[in-house]
Amino acid sequence: MVLEGAKPLDVGIPAQVFTPRSSMPYSVRVCGVQPGLVSGADGISYHVQQGLEVVDGADLVFIPGYLRPDTTSPDKRLIAALRRAHERGARIAAISTGAFALAATGLLDGKRATTHWHYTKVFSEKYADVDVNERVLFVDEGQVLTSAGAASGIDLCLHILRADLGLAAANHAARRLVAAPYRSGGQAQFVPRSVPTARGERFSATRAWALEHLGESLTIARLAGQAAVSPRTFSRIFVEETGYTPMRWVMRARLDLARELLEHTQQSIEDIAASVGLGTGANLRLHFRRVLGTTPSEYRMAFTRGE
Repeated sequence: MVLEGAKPLDVGIPAQVFTPRSSMPYSVRVCGVQPGLVSGADGISYHVQQGLEVVDGADLVFIPGYLRPDTTSPDKRLIAALRRAHERGARIAAISTGAFALAATGLLDGKRATTHWHYTKVFSEKYADVDVNERVLFVDEGQVLTSAGAASGIDLCLHILRADLGLAAANHAARRLVAAPYRSGGQAQFVPRSVPTARGERFSATRAWALEHLGESLTIARLAGQAAVSPRTFSRIFVEETGYTPMRWVMRARLDLARELLEHTQQSIEDIAASVGLGTGANLRLHFRRVLGTTPSEYRMAFTRGE
């Protein structure tokens, strides 16, 4: 279902994931509210040959994200078609800001949902009866499914494939897309950068030194001593340069190193925790869940499933 202002990647993801082939028992149709030219985002328009009659016969309907969802009201004909589809048992999946059009039907009321993190505040204000979560990649509520920003649309599509056809089919599609075969729906929408781009360079050498000593005890006093300033001055300027407190910056750096070790080594969770300065596996799991919204084991699984 292509709406006015549709985002190209959001449109292309389900079309490519579910593209008809011998191993994929799907038939893909692209439609609009009515046949004709639909103006999209990023300078791309779509010439759709079919209208809402396609929705009336579909088993799975995707609503890609579109521009200005906070000020654009979905066509009443679309809302009626989506409600009819839901009543006869079809699944409706929204990618990114497509959640706004799905929420306008009332089908998300009383249910969990997500959308692109940039729009979650206005989404919550506009659709107060929906339990929106800005952190997760996607939410599966059975007949209605929602995903975060465009790339998480791949995660949602692979999740649907796993449910429909099994793990092997989903992994095969992921390899074809050169995508991670599995990311938990509860994983954070975006992986925070452990070392944000600095707005100043006074302590750049200290930050570089800290990255080489993450397995050691790194206190503000020790970092300030390395920078040859008082702890108070160090903390103040460090926040000005990075936007992070020193200890929060160190924690993100440690988690970033832990992610690399999870991806590229077979070290145990306990050994990784010790080597990055977090002490125990329990401590690593605690901070991994708090910051990244997933567990070390789930994160590692994303890089090993299907191999």
